[in-house]
Amino acid sequence: MIPYAEPFKIKMVELLKRTTREEREKLIRDAEYNLFALKAENVYIDLLTDSGTGAMSDVQWAALMRGDESYAGSRSFIDLKATIEELLGFPYMLPTHQGRAAENVLFSAILKEGDIVPGNSHFDTTKGHIEFRKAVAVDCTIDEAFEVNYEHPFKGNVDPEKFEKIIREHGTEKIPLFILTLTCNSGGGQPVSMENIKQVSAICKKHNIPLYFDAARFSENAYFIRTREEGYADKPIKEIVREMFSYADGTTMSSKKDGIVNIGGFIGLHDPKVYEKCMTFNIMFEGFITYGGMAGRDMSALAAGLRESTEYDYLEGRISQVRRLGERLIEEGIPILKPIGGHAVYVDALSFFPDIPQSEYPGQVLGIELYIEAGVRGVEIGTVLVDRDPISRKNRYPKLDLLRLAIPRRVYTDNHMEVVVWGLKKVWERRHSCRGLEITYEAPIMRHFTARFKQKG
Repeated sequence: MIPYAEPFKIKMVELLKRTTREEREKLIRDAEYNLFALKAENVYIDLLTDSGTGAMSDVQWAALMRGDESYAGSRSFIDLKATIEELLGFPYMLPTHQGRAAENVLFSAILKEGDIVPGNSHFDTTKGHIEFRKAVAVDCTIDEAFEVNYEHPFKGNVDPEKFEKIIREHGTEKIPLFILTLTCNSGGGQPVSMENIKQVSAICKKHNIPLYFDAARFSENAYFIRTREEGYADKPIKEIVREMFSYADGTTMSSKKDGIVNIGGFIGLHDPKVYEKCMTFNIMFEGFITYGGMAGRDMSALAAGLRESTEYDYLEGRISQVRRLGERLIEEGIPILKPIGGHAVYVDALSFFPDIPQSEYPGQVLGIELYIEAGVRGVEIGTVLVDRDPISRKNRYPKLDLLRLAIPRRVYTDNHMEVVVWGLKKVWERRHSCRGLEITYEAPIMRHFTARFKQKG
């Protein structure tokens, strides 16, 4: 059998800068221990996010050059709209400059103070937009999702009874939508099964609650359905995707993930009345309804990227690299969230640093120490990210405190991943000497982007 290799070849390279450990110690100290505040040129391997950091294909670059920059009704918009309808089934589409912009437009149209928004571990911007409007995000994810070593194939799944309980307690008039995140980023890049999508859709239909997908990584979710769920092994990814979205009333998407572009997002809808409400806010916040904050060239590249990301060969190459990194870390005894997710490996900071309490932000500590050791930048998905309770202003302590290593699409080689493994091994060897952190500055919402820290002791 021929050994597996990536389904692409490299046409262009970008040179990376190496720094010394002493330089990195000063750089992270000057950044007040916030990894977001580092200059990218001082990061050797950047796993902060897979959002907008992927490498576009030759087909996408060709589409970029053919972009139509007409203000209204451009050819690029028409192509993107047709692609979204073909792949996802939505006849109405509004482009936005990125995913959080899509959330801003949609929530401005349908969300009000006091509303309840259930979902499966809402991500940071989603929860931020909900709480900014004085509504409440409620997590209905299955309990197994929070057991780090439990090998459940679909840890992004919703617990139907938790959802039904929310309906009984608050009534349907307080629930304007259910948000299903595919794959579930805050829960470790874990997928949602088709069976669970059907279950959630049935509950939503029964109670007349619209079901919306946060579809940033929808094609990765489809890959896991094909490889883990009975009855889908021989189905094309595009067919699985179309079935997934047949159960949704609408979607928001950050196209910077499974659209494989550097900027962009959109709202997809079935309901013309919701579309009309969103149109006004899209014009106010983003731009005219046929460009919405995106250049024509980016819409053209996105249309090509959506088609590419729903091909099995692309997904097998992308997810295999993530899987190999996770397997290497397991081999070296590094505690990670299992099973390995689609876009990232999540290191279990609570197990990594048993001596550092959550009040001293172990996930953030691990990110800092990995940067110092190897020049690798990840991102904390834990106590810093989940923020304070909007009412009591006390820290919220999640069940999982993680360091996410998000791998950009088609960017790094497996040799780069070995540097990540080496760096984590070195930190693991000195883990009992690492110090916790305290926050010296934080914004009132989504604090993790700009917070400043100092080391304890």
